[in-house]
Amino acid sequence: MIVVMIFKTHTHTHNTYIHTHTDEYDDVTVNQMLAPKTHETDTTQILNNLLKEYDKKLRPDIGVKPTVIDVDIYINSIGPVSSINMEYQIDIIFAQTWTDSRLRYNSTKKILTLNSNMVGLIWLPDTIFRNSKSADSHWITTPNQLLRIWNDGKILYTLRLTINAECQLQLEGGAKGHWLMICVITDGYPRDEMIYKWRKNSVQAADQKSWRLYQFDFMGLRNTTDIIKTTAAFCDYVVMSVYFDLSRRMGYFTIQTYIPCILTVVLSWVSFWIKKDATPARTALGITTVLTMTTLSTVARTSLPRVSYVTAMDLFVTVCFLFVFAALMEYATLNYYSYSARRPTCNKTKRLVSTMFCINQS
Repeated sequence: MIVVMIFKTHTHTHNTYIHTHTDEYDDVTVNQMLAPKTHETDTTQILNNLLKEYDKKLRPDIGVKPTVIDVDIYINSIGPVSSINMEYQIDIIFAQTWTDSRLRYNSTKKILTLNSNMVGLIWLPDTIFRNSKSADSHWITTPNQLLRIWNDGKILYTLRLTINAECQLQLEGGAKGHWLMICVITDGYPRDEMIYKWRKNSVQAADQKSWRLYQFDFMGLRNTTDIIKTTAAFCDYVVMSVYFDLSRRMGYFTIQTYIPCILTVVLSWVSFWIKKDATPARTALGITTVLTMTTLSTVARTSLPRVSYVTAMDLFVTVCFLFVFAALMEYATLNYYSYSARRPTCNKTKRLVSTMFCINQS
């Protein structure tokens, strides 16, 4: 009897659970079906009319005026930065805005927000990143692209990219003066056909907690616009650049290079308190410190690129090596002059002994 009651109670609870969740799913289904289909029909008709005689191979206003491309960049993260290879990785959302008069439409809907399926059906700027070594678009779970079309023909196209770009780190200033650069340029259209412009506050950055700079601190950024002239194509191109100012963190190099070099120099000075007659001890200490400084300088150079100019670390390691080498040469000089000073006394003693021996023989 107890078993039957428990079974009935469990069955009642299970039925209540199913009924409750069925009601929830029914409510969701009803809410989804409340949206009228007139909006879908209107949007479909607008797109069909826009693309009916649209030629995506031709840029907007071709032969009439240049196409103006407004550029925005939202920086998700930067890093890691490789000082040896002089390259870095950056994750950005790249936005381009332009006006295509062929895509104007008359409707109460002012903006059409579309996904990546519409991207391949309209004309897009052939923008490239000049200093990129490799780049990947994000396709999980769907292509990270956004397309918006205004009723006046204005178009917004955004794309998320991860770019591995090369940079020329300026290392003359020690911990300051490092910068990264990313260049935007058109591939096929010269300046008289396509003009790139930065919008106001066009470069923005996300929270720096997710950035992987490690050995650097982010100091700020700035954007510029330049004109380059090519003799091959006989035309000018617009180059847009973003500079990221960095400052090197000295913690890693202080622990790995500066402190060991300082301690090695101090250790070489210990030989000044050892008696000058203890030749093996002072010689072994001097040679050991010289070899240690040679190893430290080699290790320090492996963490820096092979540049032709002298960096602050090169100067510091060189000065430490000179101090250690001078300590070894100091003992060599002291030993030489001490031996030279003892030689006349020994010669006089030998002459006195020889004279006395001759007198005794006679």
